[in-house]
Amino acid sequence: MELGFFTMPMHPLDKDWRQCLTEDREAFLLADELGFQEGYVGEHVTDKAENITNCAMFIASLAHAVKRMRLGTGTVNMPNAHPAAVAGEIAMLDHLLDGRLNFGISPGGLASDAEVFGNLDADRNAMFLECINMVLKIWESEPPYSLEGQFWNVSTERTLIPEIGQGLMQKPLQKPHPPIVVTAVAPFSKGVTEAAARGWDPISANFLMPQWVASHWPKYVEGCERAGRSADPANWRVAKSVFVADDLDTARRYATDPDSPYVFYYRQLFTKLKKHGRINLFKEYRDQPDDEVTLEHICDRLIIWGTPDKVTDDLAAFRETTGDFGTLLYAGKDWADRDLGRRSMVLLAEQVKPALDSAPDRAEAAE
Repeated sequence: MELGFFTMPMHPLDKDWRQCLTEDREAFLLADELGFQEGYVGEHVTDKAENITNCAMFIASLAHAVKRMRLGTGTVNMPNAHPAAVAGEIAMLDHLLDGRLNFGISPGGLASDAEVFGNLDADRNAMFLECINMVLKIWESEPPYSLEGQFWNVSTERTLIPEIGQGLMQKPLQKPHPPIVVTAVAPFSKGVTEAAARGWDPISANFLMPQWVASHWPKYVEGCERAGRSADPANWRVAKSVFVADDLDTARRYATDPDSPYVFYYRQLFTKLKKHGRINLFKEYRDQPDDEVTLEHICDRLIIWGTPDKVTDDLAAFRETTGDFGTLLYAGKDWADRDLGRRSMVLLAEQVKPALDSAPDRAEAAE
C-alpha cells in the first residue's frame, strides 16, 4: 500500500488566507519529503472555509518545490469552466510538472459554485461529460477543431494562421494525456463503472462509511471488464481522515474535541449536505432515518485517530471491510496546531505504514 495526500482544506473562517495557503503548501512539501507518492488538492470559488479557488494554480505553485511526488487536481469542476480553458491549463501544468500530473475531474459538488457559474439548475453531469470529451478531443485533434456541443463550442476556423502558430492549442506532455481520476462520493457509484470503462481510475471519498467505500470495488471491476482491462487494486485510491499522535490523550483531543479541526471539517460537510438534501451520503444503511444521522456519529465512524499502534489496527480493520486498495490518501485538515498536524503525517509515514506493510494479509491470517 502506498501513501498519498488529498486535501479539500477546511479552514476557520477568520484565519488569514495567506496563512491557510502557506500551511496547505507546507503539507504537500512535507508529504513529498516523507515519500508520499501523490498529492491532490480541491477547488471551490465560493467557500471561505474551502478557500483554494483554483487547484491547477495551487499545483503550479508547487511545481519546482515538490521533487518526487505526482500532483493531482482534486478536482477540476468541469461544468464551471470552458473546455478550451481546461485543455490549455492542464496541458501547461503537465509540462510544468515534467509529466508528474494526474488529472482529477468531477461535476463539482458545491451548490454555491454551481449558482455563481450559472449552472445550478442545469444537467451538470451532462455538462461534465461534454466538457471532458471536448478536452480530450482537443488534445487528440489538430486545429481548427470545430467542436460543437450542447453547452460549448470550440473552433479557431476563422482565425487560424498555422504558419505562425496562431489558433493551435498545446497538448500535454504525457501521451495521450495525463492519467485521469474521478472521485466517487456515492454508494455503488455508477460513475466508477463508467470511468473504469474509459480507462480512468477512482478515488473513494473520505466522507463515506466503510461499507460504501467497499461497494466501489465491484463497480470498478464491472467497468474494467467492459473495457477488457485488468482490475488492479493498485489503481484504487481511498481517502481517509486519520490523525496520529505520540500519546492517546493528545490524539483524542485533537481529533474529537468540539473545536477539533477534524470535527470542524465534518461539521462543515454535514451542514452543506443536510442543507442540500444529500445527507444520505453519511447514512449507515439506505433507509436510515435522517434524525439518526448526527455529527457525533459521523465523526465517530469516519475519523481514525490514536497512537501509531491504534491507528495501524484501525486502518487494518478498515481495509478488512473495504478490501485491498493501492493508495491510502491521507485527508488533509487545518493545522490548528502546526506541530501536531505535521507530526501526524510523520508518524503515519514512518511508523503506521511500515506496520501495515508488514502485517500478514487476510489469506495468511486465516491459515
